[in-house]
Amino acid sequence: MNLEESNLLSLFIWILLKGGLMEKKGTVIMERYELGRLLGQGTFAKVYRGRNIKTGQSVAIKMIDKEKVLRVGLIEQIKREISVMHLVRHPNVVELYEVMATKTKIYFAMEYVRGGELFNKVAKGKLKEDVACKYFQQLIESVDFCHSRGVYHRDLKPENLLLDEDGNLKVSDFGLSALFESKRKDGLLHTTCGTPAYVAPEVISKRGYDGEKADIWSCGVILFVLMAGFLPFHERNLMEMYRRISKADYKCPQWFSPKVKKLLVRILDPNPVTRITVAKIMENTWFKKGFIPADQLRLQPEDKSDNNHNDRKDDLPSSSNDNSEIRPESVDAMKPICLNAFDIISLSPGFDLSGLFEKPNNQKAEARFTTKNSASAIVSKLEEIAQIEHFNVKKKDGLVQMQGIKVGRKGQLAIEAEIFEVTPTYHMVEVKKRAGDTMEYEQFCAKELWPSLKDMIWTWQGEQQQQLPQPL
Repeated sequence: MNLEESNLLSLFIWILLKGGLMEKKGTVIMERYELGRLLGQGTFAKVYRGRNIKTGQSVAIKMIDKEKVLRVGLIEQIKREISVMHLVRHPNVVELYEVMATKTKIYFAMEYVRGGELFNKVAKGKLKEDVACKYFQQLIESVDFCHSRGVYHRDLKPENLLLDEDGNLKVSDFGLSALFESKRKDGLLHTTCGTPAYVAPEVISKRGYDGEKADIWSCGVILFVLMAGFLPFHERNLMEMYRRISKADYKCPQWFSPKVKKLLVRILDPNPVTRITVAKIMENTWFKKGFIPADQLRLQPEDKSDNNHNDRKDDLPSSSNDNSEIRPESVDAMKPICLNAFDIISLSPGFDLSGLFEKPNNQKAEARFTTKNSASAIVSKLEEIAQIEHFNVKKKDGLVQMQGIKVGRKGQLAIEAEIFEVTPTYHMVEVKKRAGDTMEYEQFCAKELWPSLKDMIWTWQGEQQQQLPQPL
């Protein structure tokens, strides 16, 4: 290496250090998280393995260079990503725990998913049909949940689908997502985005598109890739690839079963109007085989008393101040989830985070109330109501699920109540329908649930506010 090259290299390293882009292993962020190894990086962000200093929990820390995103005008996209990730809390979606910021950096503390990208598994070759079906089921259920929250991902592909240590799928990277309020007066989205090989034909046409139908197309391409080991539309010439996409010009390998081929024809329909819906996909006989909804899996007993007992320690710095501990399940098994400042701001009606970035969404799917009663008192009251109304109850980690014994118009009514601790003497409860008929749910809440809870309610938030009993 000559002197000029050496000087250039030194200058380059100095620039990186000056910008704070080279983070040392063991660096502590905001006195809360200790950084481990680098997991990946992009133009504006890096993702590190991290550890919560207080609890010992493994996390992924996404570090965004604020100056860069401001310079290129992407700060609104970052804000939208924060808002979206708060809305889509689902077992098959990577969870955002906390957002922090300094003068130069924005930090996302997120769920650490150990299994890596689904892309890495497919890169080794096609998957067996039952395995591909399992991943597709989890993908469709998570996409359906996102759509129910008015969120459209718009960049679904195997690289953005992660796998946890149990082999369950987690949707990630909502950087290109859009909210329901992003639609124009014609009811369509108009921003052309996504990965060419996975993008729907109507997105390419630039005449506006339905976010739900565009995501469904991408799911179909993913299913094809899982089953085949290669893309249905792949050409070196981009215009030729777009031509094939617009005509759904693809061929299924001979090992595809007739049921899979038939389903793909419905999903990869170039006409979004006649393209199959998520609801119809979930009614498909091939899709339903062995399907277990995520909310049922979530409430099944776990064998692990400590989710981090299998964490690898070799890629994290050691610390003598490790405050992590293993708590027996019998001790405070219904401990509610603690809300951090970000959660409180996001959930408060007067400070709804999404309102800072998007127009208000009047289609709230849940109701919330606050109470000065303890978590155990809340649970006891819900169990009492369930017993009177003949509901089965499952509970775990601040989550109470009530499922009716009677079969209604759309199956058994299932209601979920999640308890959040704001302070030790102040709790928030979020109540929402998980299954069954909406009208039956509203009638049950209005006639049975809310009146039974009125003695412990302090304040309300939700669409039913005008109909609910006022706090005493």
